[in-house]
Amino acid sequence: MKPFHSTIAVLLLSFAGQAMAQNYAPPPATAPDEATRKDIAGKTRKLGQIIDSLRRQGVHDPYLADVEIYHKAATWIVQHEEFYHKDAGAWTIEVLDRGLLRANQLAQGEAPWLHQTGHAIVRAYRSRVDGSVQPYAVTFPTAYGKDRTKKWRVDVVLHGRDASLTEVKFLQQHGGQTTAPKDQSFVQLDIYGRGNNAYRWAGETDVFEVIDHFTAAERMLGREFLLDPARVVLRGFSMGGAGTWHLGLHHPSRWCVVGPGAGFTTTHGYIKNLPNPLPPEQEACLRIYDAVDYAENAFDVPVVAYGGDQDPQLQAARNIEARLEPLHIPMKLLVAPGLAHSFPPEWRKKAEEAYAPFVAKGREAYPKRVHFVTYSLRYPSCAWVEIIGLDRHYERTLVDAEQTETGFTVKTANVQALHLSLPANPPSPCLVTIDGQPLHARPWLNRAGAYHLYLERRAGAWAAVLPQKLLTERVRHLQKISGLQGPIDDAFLDSFLCVRGTGPAWHEGTQKYAEESLTRFQEEWSKYMRGDLPVKEDQDVTEEDIAGRHLVLFGDPSSNSLLAQVLDGLPLRWTKEQIQLGGQTYSSAEHVPILIYPSPLTTNLRYIVINSGHTFHAADFRGTNALLYPRLGDYAIVKPTANGAAAAQVVRAGLFDDSWQVKESHGRKSD
Repeated sequence: MKPFHSTIAVLLLSFAGQAMAQNYAPPPATAPDEATRKDIAGKTRKLGQIIDSLRRQGVHDPYLADVEIYHKAATWIVQHEEFYHKDAGAWTIEVLDRGLLRANQLAQGEAPWLHQTGHAIVRAYRSRVDGSVQPYAVTFPTAYGKDRTKKWRVDVVLHGRDASLTEVKFLQQHGGQTTAPKDQSFVQLDIYGRGNNAYRWAGETDVFEVIDHFTAAERMLGREFLLDPARVVLRGFSMGGAGTWHLGLHHPSRWCVVGPGAGFTTTHGYIKNLPNPLPPEQEACLRIYDAVDYAENAFDVPVVAYGGDQDPQLQAARNIEARLEPLHIPMKLLVAPGLAHSFPPEWRKKAEEAYAPFVAKGREAYPKRVHFVTYSLRYPSCAWVEIIGLDRHYERTLVDAEQTETGFTVKTANVQALHLSLPANPPSPCLVTIDGQPLHARPWLNRAGAYHLYLERRAGAWAAVLPQKLLTERVRHLQKISGLQGPIDDAFLDSFLCVRGTGPAWHEGTQKYAEESLTRFQEEWSKYMRGDLPVKEDQDVTEEDIAGRHLVLFGDPSSNSLLAQVLDGLPLRWTKEQIQLGGQTYSSAEHVPILIYPSPLTTNLRYIVINSGHTFHAADFRGTNALLYPRLGDYAIVKPTANGAAAAQVVRAGLFDDSWQVKESHGRKSD
C-alpha cells in the first residue's frame, strides 16, 4: 500500500501547481544590457566600500540601516536575477545613486531624510530574526511637527500581492516622487513585509518590528509625543487584506480600527481542491492563521471591511460576518456594486469615512470588557487580559472578562492560568467571580508600580497565585507557554541560528539529507524571506547564541556536537542503530527525526529544532499565500528518498501535548 503521507505530499504539490497557474509566478526577467550590469556592479561595490568605512567610523543604526538597504536591494535583484520590469536595471542604478547620496550625507554627519515631510521616505531596520536589513516607507503629512501640540494618527498599510515585487521596486515606488495629499491627516507606514508571504511567519514579525523601529526613531528624534498610540489604523487590500484580517483579529487591542479589503480568512474553501480534512496535525495548525477562527475578537476592535460584489475574495468578509451575526458582534462591510478585485479611490474615501468615528474615539486605554478568543499561546493577550496556560492547544480558548465595582467577572474555556493587569488603585482584596466561582484575591504590586492578578485552575477550582509560583512551575514542569508552543515553523518568527555539524555522521544518508535540507532552507530563505540564513558550524556557537537564539541543528548526534549535548533533554532516543519516539522504533540508517522542543541548554524562551527549516517549500511560496501553513506539526520521522534534494517520505508526524509529550491522538502514522 502506498504510504498515506506520500500520497498527501503528491497532492500538496498539485495544489501548489494549481496556485501557480493562477498568475502567481513572476513575469519573465529582462536581463539588463552589459553596460547597465557594469554600472550596477561598480556602484554596488562603491556603496559597499562607503558603508564599510562608515561602520569603521562608528556609525550605527538606525542611520546605517537607512543607507545599507540600498546596497541590499541592488545585491538581491542581481543575486536572484529579478529584473522583472523593462526598467528594472535603470531603477537599480537610481536606487544605488540614492544610496550613495545618503552615504555621503551620513559621512558628513547629516541625515536630512529623517526630517522630510509631504512625501514617502524610505527607512530600514535590522531584523532580530536573521540580522537582515529590511525596508519600509514613512509618509509624514506636510504639517507634521509644525503644531507641537497636535498628535497624529498612524496608519499601518499592508500591500497586496505583487509577483514582481523586489526591494528595488519597493524603494522605487517610495522614492519620494509622489506628493502626499495636502489634507492627509495621518502618518503612513508602508510595510514591505519581506515580499509576498501574506505577513505570515517572519513577515508577521516584520510588521511589528517596523512599528517598533519607527516609534523608537521618533523617540530618538524627540518627536514621539507627536504620535497618538490610541489611534493606530491597520489596513490593506488583497494580500494586504488577508494580512489585515489575521493581524487585526489576532492582536485586536493594538488598533483603533482595522480595514481589510478582500483577501482570504480560511484555508479550506480558498485553496481549490484541498483535501478536507488534512492530516490531523495540519488541520490543527490551520487554526494558527485562519482568521475566521478569531472572528469573535471583532468585539475588541472595530472592523470596516471592503469588497467588490463581483470579487470572489468578498467571501473573506462573508466568512467573518457569518461567525459574528449569531453573536451580535457588529462589523461594517462596504460592498461595491459591479466591481471585481479593485479598491478605487471613491471606495477608499468611503472606507475612510467609516473609519472616522473610531479614529475620533481612539482605542480605550482600559476597556471595561474584553472578549478574547485564541487557539495558540502565540497569540495570548488582549488589552488587560493575558492567557498564561491552556488545557489543549489548537482548541477554542476564551476569556470573557468584565470589570465591576468590586473587581471582575470572568468566564473562561480551555484556560489553565490567567493574568489580569489591573487599573490604578484597584480594590484590595479584589473580588473575582471566575466561571461562577467567587474568590478574593490580593493584587500583586510589581516593581514598575502596577497591580496584577494571577489566577490558576487546578482540579476544577480557581485560586489566586503569585507570579513567581507560576514561573517556577513552568521551569520545573515543562508546559507549552507563550513563545514556546510550537509548531516547527514557529522558530522562524524570532532570532534563530542554523548549526551545521562538522563531525563524521553515523550514516551517509542522514548526512546527505541534513546537508540538502540546510541548503534548501538557505535558498528558500534568501528568495522568499529576503535575508541571508544565519549559519554557524557547531564548534563556533557561543554562549550568547545559546541564550539568545533558537538553535536549528542539522545532522545527527555523531556529526553535530550540540545535538549530542541536548539529546538527553529531548523526548527522543537516537543511537547509531535506532530512533525511538513515543514508543515507536525506527532504523537510524533509513530514517531522520525532525522536531521542535524547548531548549535544554537555557531557561530562556528558546527552542531546539532538529533537521528542519520551514516545513513548506518553494512551490508553496510560489502559490497562493494560503499554502504557507505547517506541514509537520511539532515532530516527524521521515525516510529520505531518491526523488530529489531533501526529498523524503513522512513516516510519522504530530503535535506534542501541552506538557510537550507525545500523544498518539495528536498525530498520525503512515500505513
